[in-house]
Amino acid sequence: MTNLATNTESLAAEVRDEAVAAARAAAVASGVEIRELTEIADLAAVVGLFESIWKSAPGARPVSTELLRAMSSAGNYVAGAFENGELLGACFGFFGNPGKASLHSHIAGVAGAGVGRGIGHALKLHQRGWALLQDVSMITWTFDPLVRRNAYFNLGKLGARPIGYKPDFYGPMEDSINGSGDTDRLMVGWDLTSPDVRSAASGEPVLIDAGALGAAKALSVDPDGGPSIGSADAPTVLVAVPSDIERLRRTDPGRGNAWRVALREVLGGLMADNARVAGFDRAGWYVISKEQS
Repeated sequence: MTNLATNTESLAAEVRDEAVAAARAAAVASGVEIRELTEIADLAAVVGLFESIWKSAPGARPVSTELLRAMSSAGNYVAGAFENGELLGACFGFFGNPGKASLHSHIAGVAGAGVGRGIGHALKLHQRGWALLQDVSMITWTFDPLVRRNAYFNLGKLGARPIGYKPDFYGPMEDSINGSGDTDRLMVGWDLTSPDVRSAASGEPVLIDAGALGAAKALSVDPDGGPSIGSADAPTVLVAVPSDIERLRRTDPGRGNAWRVALREVLGGLMADNARVAGFDRAGWYVISKEQS
């Protein structure tokens, strides 16, 4: 038993060291310094950054300075990515289950000046390293399942896995990103010590090729860019999302809403029947396995 405990502790220490090193490397690669934030001035800068990204309606900002101050004082996670003193990205999360068994990552964003540099990825790897140092091995968060780039980032680049489809999770948000429709979300779990996550953190994303699977297409993009519901009668099923749902919401709100309804019916229905999301193809498909593992 002593040897088993020693080996387990040794592996945990190895994973923590590996995670911290990966986070440092990602920050260097993106040209930023990432650090925890506790001071009012820094927290106010985070609030301003998020407001500039989401452009929320008056009185509906994503977070407040006083909330971040309280959360950081209670030992939760607030971090920012800086370049020459300028805040380019931030991430905020709080402990979930009793006993700090998990961390829920509530919001993360990158300023326009930092987009395309890997800052968001560096922030998530910093959060992973921080969580492991707190003896937390699971982080959860939500994302809009219709946003293709976010689906690949979360499932492919990070190796997280969907654990639930949440219809209208936040209620009305009224901002420039979410619009005025329902806020359906995928809840994902990020198992920080899993082989997929460790590989992804080291630069090997979780790739999946939908075209090689011979799967049924339960939801496709029709010639006009709208959703087309098909058959889900196969062990492996593909569920499409549009190429740019944010643009579609601005230019054709009716079609954008049709996608929300269709995805809720198809992806939400499959997950309610205990189907498993195996991954996301960068070509725009969720890959669903209906076989029980």
